[in-house]
Order: sequence, then structure tokens, then C-alpha cells
Amino acid sequence: MHIPDGFLDPKVWAGASAVSAGALAGALAQTRKALEERQVPLLGVMGAFIFAAQMVNFPVAGGTSGHLLGAALAAVLLGPWSAMLIMTAVLVIQMLFFYDGGLTALGANVLNMAVIAPWVAYGTYRLFAGLSRGSTGRGVAVFLASWLSVMAAALACSLELALSGTVPLGVVVPAMMGWHALIGIGEGVITTVAVAFVSRVWDLEQPGQKSLTVGERK
Repeated sequence: MHIPDGFLDPKVWAGASAVSAGALAGALAQTRKALEERQVPLLGVMGAFIFAAQMVNFPVAGGTSGHLLGAALAAVLLGPWSAMLIMTAVLVIQMLFFYDGGLTALGANVLNMAVIAPWVAYGTYRLFAGLSRGSTGRGVAVFLASWLSVMAAALACSLELALSGTVPLGVVVPAMMGWHALIGIGEGVITTVAVAFVSRVWDLEQPGQKSLTVGERK
């Protein structure tokens, strides 16, 4: 899903970069206001975990593989504003040191994976977590949030490629959405397990404190 240099029309990557820059400015402002002191170290820990987890691929089908995106994990545990900053940091490091995604396409990659994916995950999680209580309901909400975040990022990537004339819309959308529907299942399973584990550890270590998951904060 990381778009390399040369795949996007200048108007597309410039527009995506402008939107991403505005969104990140808002994320910085909101994070300064809303982030609790106890959560500050978690930003670095979460970023390091997502970066490391993205290096581990899982088989999908036909010899292809997928890896954790991590947007839903960060959004559920720390909120969408913090998730945006975490994912952006991960994407920048991947681009600079591992050549994963191009410099001109960075704004588009940030838009897809650090803006759209966290907010889709956050909105989906809040919706479904509010409809059903208990650990099972929360698990379903996390899974759906993870799956839809991957699908939303893949759709945005497909539209950007199609608008750039790189691949016809009728070709890129079915291909991207089909494979990422399978990748999203792996994302959902990993994220659900990770959120359940982190929430359980937090509840054991911080009895009586507010839940770490954003959907359960009052």
C-alpha cells in the first residue's frame, strides 16, 4: 500500500500532501490538549511496536503476504489524534531508511494510512463498542474497526492511482480491495488480540483507573 515515487500525478500528490499537512497540524494541537501525562510514554512505545510489527509478514493467498498496518491499534488505544502522529512517524522512518514509499508520495501515504485509516477505525470502534457491551462486543468492534481501516486506506490508494492515470479505476479497485479484504482479516485478528492483552495488563496494573481503550473512557 506504500506508493513509490513516480506513480502519482503532481496534482494528486500535492493535493494529498496539503490535506495531510493540515490534518497533522490539527493532530498536534489536539494531542497537546487531550493527551494525559500517563499516556505520553505510550506514544513512543506504540510507534516502536507498530514499526516492528510491520516487519512481520503473514501469508494471505497466491503467494502474497500482508502485514499489520497498526492504525486501528493506535486509534483504539490512544485515540485518532495520537494515532495520526504515531503512524506518520512510522511512515517517515520507513521511507527514509527502508525506501518503503516515495518522498513525493509521502503526503498520499500519510493521508491513506495515518489520517483516513485511524479515523475510520476510531469511528467504527466507537459505533460498535457503543452498541454492545462486554469483552465479546469490544472484540467484535476492534476487529471490524481494523478491517475497515485497511479497506478504507486501500480504497484511497486505489483512487489516487486511478486519478493519476497510473492504473484504470476498474482494474485497480477490484485488485486492491480484493487482496486487502484478506489482509484486513489478519489485521483484525492481530489487533483484537493486542488490544485485549494491553487492556487486560493495564487493568491489572492500574486498578480503578480509566480504561486505556478510547471507547470506554467517560
